[in-house]
Amino acid sequence: MASTGPVFNSLVFDEIAAPDHLDLIAVPLPRRAPVDPAIWASELFTIPSTPVWVRAAFLVRQALAPLIGVPRGDRATAFAVQRVVGEEALIVTPDRHLDFACAVGVDVERRLVRVVTAVRLHGWRGHVYFAPVKLAHPLVVTSMLRRTAARLGRA
Repeated sequence: MASTGPVFNSLVFDEIAAPDHLDLIAVPLPRRAPVDPAIWASELFTIPSTPVWVRAAFLVRQALAPLIGVPRGDRATAFAVQRVVGEEALIVTPDRHLDFACAVGVDVERRLVRVVTAVRLHGWRGHVYFAPVKLAHPLVVTSMLRRTAARLGRA
């Protein structure tokens, strides 16, 4: 007999069907916030949505990544929205060391905003690079999503 239990799907699985790393972070949708997922995805990766400690970590990343042959990141291109389907906006960044996919979804019915991140690692560079990142990633995304919700909730 087939299961009729809960099912979860996201645009990230169109890009990375079998991720090496996956996380999902959600916060309540503020009452006055926009419901367009492209707005949320774009705002999530702006400087005002990024806590100072995350900005500092990014500067460290920029300095250390080239030491293992990983290119420096470019915020403008790395976090650009590629497409919006229904309630999700998708960001995809393929690179030499890893592929990154992030879907930002707005669930109006449940009053939630969610960020689903999937990563596929490539070779030793990906594993070395991502070892410290995977520890901090949920904290980083949670803090950025909360800041974005506070900002967009005041709009």
